[in-house]
Amino acid sequence: MGMMSEFKDFAMKGNVVDMAVGIVIGAAFGKIVTSLVNDVIMPPIGVIIGGVDFSDLAFTIQEATADVPAVTVNWGNTVQMIINFTIVAFAIFMVVKGMNKMKKKEEEAPAKPAEPSKEEVLLTEIRDALRNK
Repeated sequence: MGMMSEFKDFAMKGNVVDMAVGIVIGAAFGKIVTSLVNDVIMPPIGVIIGGVDFSDLAFTIQEATADVPAVTVNWGNTVQMIINFTIVAFAIFMVVKGMNKMKKKEEEAPAKPAEPSKEEVLLTEIRDALRNK
């Protein structure tokens, strides 16, 4: 078996395809949540704390001179990314929780009892006939 056919077998397995779909959907979901955080959630928080834009918050280590730009620690962007991560993680948690709840309902549904085989039905009829004699 050549390397290309082995790779094809690997790439076409259900788990790999499912993972690829999950990654694509996750990336799109991440962009939606990032937009939600940047455009909807952070502006009111900035107003509450005095009109501060988190991405502009920084601590200056060395002031700028004529030849050298200022040296800063841009901690506001880190705060922004932590808030983004927390919201994305919570949103994914809620999706997984909902999926697990739906899966649990499927498992709780009573299973239909298995039909007896033809042999069992025939043996039951013979037994009942022998009892009635």
